[in-house]
Parts: sequence; structure tokens; C-alpha cells
Amino acid sequence: MEALWFVLVGGLLTAYVVLDGFDLGAGALHLWVARTDDDRRRVFRSIGPVWDGNEVWLVAAGGTLFAAFPVLYATSFSGFYLPLMMVLWMLIGRACAIEFRGLVEGTPWRPFWDAIFCVSSALLALFFGVALGNVVRGVPLGPDGTFFTPLWTDFSARGVTGILDYYTITVGLTALAALAMHGGLWLAYKTDGELRARARRASIAAWAVAGSLVVLAGILTAVVQPHALHRFKAAPLGALLPLAACAALAGVAAFFRKERDRDAFLCSCGFLAAMMATAAFSVWPFVLPSTLDPAAGLTAERAAAGAKTLKLALAWWIPGVLLATAYFVFLYRKFAGKVNLDEEGY
Repeated sequence: MEALWFVLVGGLLTAYVVLDGFDLGAGALHLWVARTDDDRRRVFRSIGPVWDGNEVWLVAAGGTLFAAFPVLYATSFSGFYLPLMMVLWMLIGRACAIEFRGLVEGTPWRPFWDAIFCVSSALLALFFGVALGNVVRGVPLGPDGTFFTPLWTDFSARGVTGILDYYTITVGLTALAALAMHGGLWLAYKTDGELRARARRASIAAWAVAGSLVVLAGILTAVVQPHALHRFKAAPLGALLPLAACAALAGVAAFFRKERDRDAFLCSCGFLAAMMATAAFSVWPFVLPSTLDPAAGLTAERAAAGAKTLKLALAWWIPGVLLATAYFVFLYRKFAGKVNLDEEGY
């Protein structure tokens, strides 16, 4: 049951990365691809019907984590208290920018909210990547199973680590570039004219940066987390996951050249999903490795709730996720196609 719930939590987090990822990417590119107020309104229109719904998957992942892995939930939320508060403020700032931008006309309010939207989106993408880097690298779990990490120590990725070091920053920048590509492809798919052309240029530039950083992050992962290499040696079929990510990234470029924006965006979705699956595979059976002592790392078995609880939670989880999935299918079908400024909205 622990393995099943590990996959379910990972699946919800992947859904969040894929869906809210293009929101964050579009926000990070907002000031660069949208030159006029009408362009910026179209950027907001492209995500307006779905951005807040996409964040439901993050809430669902947190709830599932609490139900299935309460020890991990308690340990990680206490140890990562400071960065979690920073992420919360960035989520608030981004939501306020989206909702308040159209409420007050003129200067300086719209430029102010545009800047908040862009900066908070970019920082969220960066911090979520840093968070993933911390999970893969591990944290300084003590003998009592607790830890606390400051923002940085000596930027070393071993021993008593901070949130930021050379490895987690690399993963964070990789996430930022990947989500910028993802958001640019979404804007190219949902818009037309000069805005689409600028979004395409931005997405292919981000594609090149993301591809280079993925290679660097992979090399650093092998150095920082030897357990990842052991996992791939023990289960060679796991190599299909990073190969799938590479194939999806190549698909982005291929469809981009053919100006098939929707297919390029779907390949970007596959790339992000494959990268998340690769990260999950590389740390299993750990859910939170330790940088002090590998044996002290928190495994799925140690972090999981009781067997009865897991079975009961599954009976509630399945219909809930099916209902949410049906709603999202309806929502995306309802707002399919290019955006325009003729209708009411952002």
C-alpha cells in the first residue's frame, strides 16, 4: 500500500506541475512577451478560467500526503517552515495581481500588479524547483527524525545543508526554464498575432536553456545523491523515464518547427511528467533522504499511516479524484480555442 500511495501523491504533484506550470510560466514571461495592455489582458485571459482551479491539485496533494504519510507531512512542514511561508506569500501576491489588476484603471496600478504577477510567478517556479532539489538531495535529518534548514549555510550539498546550495539552485533554475518553456508554448497555443510570435520565440529560447540545465542537473544528481545511481543499476528499466523525458523534449522542438503549437505543448506536458517520475524513481524507497546518514532517511514504510487507514483513505480518494478530473475535462473543453478580448473577463 505504501508504494501505491507514493505513486498517488507523485501523480497529484505531477498534475499540479503540468497544469499550474503553464500558469507560472506564462506569468514569468508576462512582461517580456506582452508589450501592450491588450496583450497583457490576453495573457491573463489565457489562464483566467483555469489558474485557480489548477492549484486545487497542490491542495489535493497536500491532503493526500497528510492522510497517507502523516510522519512525512509533520517532518517536512516543520523543517521547511521558512520557505513554505515564503511560497505562501508568493502565492498570495500572484493571486492578488490576477484579481486586482483589472479593478483599478491607469498608472501606476496596472504596471505594479503586472510586475507582481511576473516576479511572483518566476519565484514560485524557482522555489518549487529548489524544493524538488531538496527532496532528491535530502535534508539533515537527525537521530530523532526531525530537521530544520536555514535558507543557506555554506552552499554545500552534504552534511548540514541549507535550502539553497549549488545543487538545489541548479534544479530551481532548471524548473524555471522548463516552466517558462511550458508557459510560452501555452501562450502560443492560446493566442495569435505578434503575441503568439513573441511567445514562440521565448519558449524556444527557454527550451534550449532547460535542455542544457537538465543535463547539468542529472550529472549533479549522480554526485550529490549516490542512491539515485543505485536505483537505476538495481532496476535498469527505470532508465526509460529519463529517456522518455528526452524524447518529449525533442518532440517539443520537432512540433515547434512545424508550428503545431498544441502538439508542442502536449510534448512539454510529457517532458514535465517524465522528469517528475524520474525524480520519484531515483529516491524510492525514501520519501525524504538524509544528508547526514543514509540510514536515517525517512522511507515510505516508516512515514506511512496504518494499513487500515490507507485502505479507508483509498475508498474516499478514488471518487474524489475522479470527480475533480471530470470537472477539469469539462473546464478545459469549455474554454478551448484562442482567447479574445470581446468577452467579459480579466
